[in-house]
Amino acid sequence: MPVLKNALGHIPDAELKRRAGIAGVRCAMSHNQSQDVTRFIEWLRVEFPRDPEILYLTTHAYSDLSVRASQELLFTNPSAPQVHELNAEALETQGNWKGALSEYQAVLEKNPNMQGIHFRIGRLILSQPQAPTTLDDAKKEFTAELAIDPDNAAAEYVLGEIARQREEWADAISHFQKATKLDSSFADAFVGLGRSLMATGSLAESIPVLLRAADLEPANPTTHYYAAMALGKAGRKPESAAELAKYKQASDKAQKQKDEINLGVVGQQVEIKKEQ
Repeated sequence: MPVLKNALGHIPDAELKRRAGIAGVRCAMSHNQSQDVTRFIEWLRVEFPRDPEILYLTTHAYSDLSVRASQELLFTNPSAPQVHELNAEALETQGNWKGALSEYQAVLEKNPNMQGIHFRIGRLILSQPQAPTTLDDAKKEFTAELAIDPDNAAAEYVLGEIARQREEWADAISHFQKATKLDSSFADAFVGLGRSLMATGSLAESIPVLLRAADLEPANPTTHYYAAMALGKAGRKPESAAELAKYKQASDKAQKQKDEINLGVVGQQVEIKKEQ
């Protein structure tokens, strides 16, 4: 390890430098030296940006570090609320909603004021098939989250979405406005606010809000779509047409990226079958 660390800044050959950095990551992983792992990876990411092997190595290194940290947490603090939180997250990824909910509730029993747990329970409720009480149950959890963490922009946003679905426009506008003030880069909150303002007939107020969302996320087709709608309703046809053109461009680009990813996955599967 000392030899590798000292060598990195003095190797002129790019490929040899790359191999030394990769060796550093693997040696650090084998000795469970997490700080050195991250140092080598960050150095590699700077020296060899977008290198597929480096990105692959980074993915596995951080995944292994995550597993080791979770095992250390389990063995050293088995009764900690964070253990239940980890279990809940694992169960959630498996689609075991009931088990995940039970674990999140166990977290709150140990620490009723732990930030983020009511939010996750609310999100869990919304991810399941909708029942007559779904929105009320979720609203209760997101409201409880804000009582613990008043600066949670995501909770304000979801409460705004619940109100918008119910056409409770005053509540929706209030929650979306709070979300945008808490996080001025929250494009979805600006979209929700703009849509709610449009629904109440406040076109003049909705347009700058929706244009702000389009500026924040120019690659997101949804932002341009609603901006075009508001501009069109206000009679600003040329500006509406320009936003529609951006909407189409962003949609086409997103579809192209999706097709390329799908093609890459299919291509990998074909190669694997050939090897077999």
